[in-house]
Amino acid sequence: MILDSMERTILVVDDDPHIRQLLVFALGKAGLRGIEAGDGEEAVARIAAEAPDLVILDINMPRMDGLEVCRRVRATSSVPILFLSSRDDEIDRVLGIELGGDDYVVKPFSPREVVARTQAILRRVGGGAGGPTPAPAPESGVVTHGCLSLDSESWRAHWQGTEVPLTVTEFSMLRALAARPGKVFTRDEIIDRLHGPGFAVTDRTIDSHIRNLRAKFAAVGAETLIETRAGIGYALGPCTA
Repeated sequence: MILDSMERTILVVDDDPHIRQLLVFALGKAGLRGIEAGDGEEAVARIAAEAPDLVILDINMPRMDGLEVCRRVRATSSVPILFLSSRDDEIDRVLGIELGGDDYVVKPFSPREVVARTQAILRRVGGGAGGPTPAPAPESGVVTHGCLSLDSESWRAHWQGTEVPLTVTEFSMLRALAARPGKVFTRDEIIDRLHGPGFAVTDRTIDSHIRNLRAKFAAVGAETLIETRAGIGYALGPCTA
């Protein structure tokens, strides 16, 4: 089914007016309505007032940067966020994804790439033009493997009875691995399990999620959560104490 993408509103947040205008123009050519915010405070206000379908959010802005905007927005909204960063360093990627960003693009970027990633995220969250096969429906019930317990009804993860707070993406990724203990998932297979085929996300984004999961579980003494199989991908570990 093809949905009318003109109903989709995209908020572009960047302190550079040229970038905002460039992206709004590119979004318009793709049949999406682009609106603008020149700083973080304006972005928070426009998100509350207009409830956009997706936010394209620059990380490096004066006064209130994109990470702080994401923190505030995530307190009340699950609107998808695509980060823009002028720094190609790991901290922005890890922090951005950990805070609840859906993907990121590093400047300088192609407007076509930003639009393609925007459309892919919109397809995942609610259907878009020419949308691919939807992601699998979430499993129900509790999955237990060794010291790990995942409750899909409450979206809570525990290690030996201690709750480990996870983002939605982290929980979904871990649940996909836990559903097939022993299977080695390629990064593409993980993306398909999370979002459905055709979702535009990089291997580095998956690696960032894996690092976040390992760090969070290591904080409660879990060192055997996820195994890396060089040249292939990831598998759930033995999850022993």
